[in-house]
This record gives sequence, structure tokens and C-alpha cells, in this order.
Amino acid sequence: MNVEPQPLPERVTLGELPRWNDAELTIEVHSLDMGYYIVRLHHRGRLGQLVKDNGETRLFTGTQWISRALLPLGITEGVLTWADVYDEMVGLPTTQAITPNLEHGTRITFQTR
Repeated sequence: MNVEPQPLPERVTLGELPRWNDAELTIEVHSLDMGYYIVRLHHRGRLGQLVKDNGETRLFTGTQWISRALLPLGITEGVLTWADVYDEMVGLPTTQAITPNLEHGTRITFQTR
């Protein structure tokens, strides 16, 4: 009997992530200003974010730290996206889709050494 996993919540810890680690999971590494990265999770049309055990956003200072965190789960690839501040600079409202289109991101492979 196959049991469907619960829908991906908005906030997921590393300990909870294995529940959704299947072929439908896409890891988005989102680059922010000042050299920080966050990890967004895409699973069956839902968007979640990797957080610390206390629920705060997990910030990474490099992709190698993301690679090291995900390696024990067997996750070896993702999509790199970046924050686009130009809309804010020209006064346009900022919007965020429920599930962003990742086609414009850069495919990356995590290589932990």
C-alpha cells in the first residue's frame, strides 16, 4: 500500500525533508544580496523553504554549505536563482509567484569535497 506524503509545508527542517525527497522534489538555491543563499523546495506545485529547527530561515554563506547539508539525503543537484532588485529600483511592485518558474535558473550540481 503506497501512502502519499502530506503536502509540502511552507517551512521544512533538514530533519523533516526526507518525507518529500522523491523524484518530484526540486531544490532551488536562491541567491540573495550580500553573499547569502536560502533553499526553497518545490514539490507537487507547492513551495516550501528550508528552515532551522526553531523555524527561522536557514541562511547559507556559500553553496558548499548547502551541498554539505543535503549530501546525507542523497540530493546532488538543484537550480540556482537570484533575487532581481531591478523592479524595485524603477518603482514597480514586487510580486512572488506561489511556485516560481525555474526555467530561467541555472542548473547546478552539488559537489561536496
